[in-house]
Amino acid sequence: MLRDKANFGILEGLISVLLGEDVKIVELLESESNQKSEDDKSNRVDIKAKNSKGHLIIVEVHLTRQLYYLQRILYGTCKAITEHINIGEKYDQVKKVYSISILYCDYGRGDDCVYHGETRFKGIHTGNDLLVSTKEEGVIVPHLPREVFPEYYLVRVNVYDKIPETPLDEWMEYLKTGKEKEDTRTPGLQEVKKKLQYLSMSPKERREYDAHMDNIMVQNDVLDTARDEGYTEGRAETLSNIARNMIASGMDDANICAITGMSPQEIEYIRKSAE
Repeated sequence: MLRDKANFGILEGLISVLLGEDVKIVELLESESNQKSEDDKSNRVDIKAKNSKGHLIIVEVHLTRQLYYLQRILYGTCKAITEHINIGEKYDQVKKVYSISILYCDYGRGDDCVYHGETRFKGIHTGNDLLVSTKEEGVIVPHLPREVFPEYYLVRVNVYDKIPETPLDEWMEYLKTGKEKEDTRTPGLQEVKKKLQYLSMSPKERREYDAHMDNIMVQNDVLDTARDEGYTEGRAETLSNIARNMIASGMDDANICAITGMSPQEIEYIRKSAE
């Protein structure tokens, strides 16, 4: 479902809840990188997308343990960055990358089901964060390094064992059990429910449902066309009546055309039909 372009709402919902901000996916990208040379390492992820801010989002689902897992996700983000900047471009074209790993296996110890990693530069004496100045539209703007460096989310599905209370909890419950609340309002899960209802249909039921939806679309198109045609015809009749009244009052054709927007030929036709 997450890979289907028709289901952007599901992917947007999951990522928005995880990042704590509204995320709009604009396109899914090729998820397998090309090797530049024989000894170059390929990189394949489950989903690679771009959001409305131009940031790259990598989503991977892991069902079994893998050695050197952290090194792998680090390589994946670096590969994504280098693939989306060309020789000769300025470094301000480097893309922000979010790496999201949905883990159905345990990679270590921890008492939380979701971990977030980001890059921070802290003073070793003061503990304060470093602000880096960059130029944007001719103005010097301070930024935190984490706004540029990749961010990582490790979602440990099997560790989750709570009663859902928050949107993130509801997503964790769904990822673990495949079930969502009947009255859920969590972004993405409403779309999941509709999609699962469709996927659970038999082939015959799905064909009938598709045919029914096609009929509704055709009917709506017919109604919209009729409404538009009726509006056009009604407007034309109204203008004709106005033009007749102007002609009857002795107004000249130039002024009638200027007021009604009708052509001289149309005014001439109305004059002749009124004789």
